[in-house]
Amino acid sequence: MAKKKNKKKARRMLIFGLSSIFVICTMSFTIGKYWVEIFDKYREKNELDKELTALKEKEEELKVDANKLQNPDYIARYAREKYLYSKDGEYILQIPEE
Repeated sequence: MAKKKNKKKARRMLIFGLSSIFVICTMSFTIGKYWVEIFDKYREKNELDKELTALKEKEEELKVDANKLQNPDYIARYAREKYLYSKDGEYILQIPEE
């Protein structure tokens, strides 16, 4: 009789132990998967922060250029330099860059 009780107890302990191991493994896998996702999101956030900083710098440059383009003297000088326009009586000499 004692042997049967010990066998039942051993069987219950085995089932409990195996189910505990299964639950622990499943939870560990799930937690690991979430840590990988968190790490990927953190890395993506850092990359997007760098991109945002670069875009803000570009926006500031464009704002400065837009303000300069409101000045007619700047537009005239820019057109003369960039597109080789000249004033009346002015000659344009293009010097090749080396």
